[in-house]
Amino acid sequence: MVREFEGHYGIILGGSSGLGYASALKLAEHGMNLIILYRASRMQMNEIQTRFDAIRKHNVELLTINADATREDQFEKVMPQIKSFINENSIYLLLHSISKGNLKPMTGDEILSTSDFQQTIHSMGISLYSWVSQLFQEDMFAQPARIISFTSEGNTRPMKGYAAVSAAKATLEAINRNIAIEFASAQITANCIQAGVTDTSSLQRIPMYEELKKETLKRNPNKRLTIPEDIANSVYLLARKESQWITGNVIKVDGGESLQ
Repeated sequence: MVREFEGHYGIILGGSSGLGYASALKLAEHGMNLIILYRASRMQMNEIQTRFDAIRKHNVELLTINADATREDQFEKVMPQIKSFINENSIYLLLHSISKGNLKPMTGDEILSTSDFQQTIHSMGISLYSWVSQLFQEDMFAQPARIISFTSEGNTRPMKGYAAVSAAKATLEAINRNIAIEFASAQITANCIQAGVTDTSSLQRIPMYEELKKETLKRNPNKRLTIPEDIANSVYLLARKESQWITGNVIKVDGGESLQ
């Protein structure tokens, strides 16, 4: 296997499971050294460490940090660790895979509050800019560099209980487009991947989870759900040097699901 990312460093925000972890594993296979930020309890650590060990088997450097990547007050703690880890090197890839939001309905007994919206929009949208800005101000990006984030069809398709996440994804995409314009002179590209319905722990928290899966299997022309490896493959493609002229896009990776 060609290790075209040998000597490159990437940061993955939310890389211990789901799309973030699948992407981490794919990038490690191709030689990328990784910094993974994640949130986990003690009960989850054995399983997560097993996943991280699988990444290390690809002979890459790996720094894992159990911290809330959505909190800007964590930068003082996290940035020195990252700088020490990469030494004199720079960050080639920033992958935003944060799933931290409220899945409450707008009507009923327990409804979305303004603070629920604010927390979700910040965590799943604005935090992308927080990281890009921090890394840029500290002159930590390589030239060229890649910024990739994950969105969903819920950005335009309303679902009960998904309003806050939908607003966050719309915010994320708007930030992505502006990053593509304002950081172009630094040879930084920015793209969102719109994943098809993928059976991850994040999906399972959606109130209409089972109904959503059934409907997706009917309308996807390939008659299957998207899997994390499908998304990891697209992250790999966007990370390659040949993707330099692709920026500011929302790229659908769903096997044609959104066409029907």
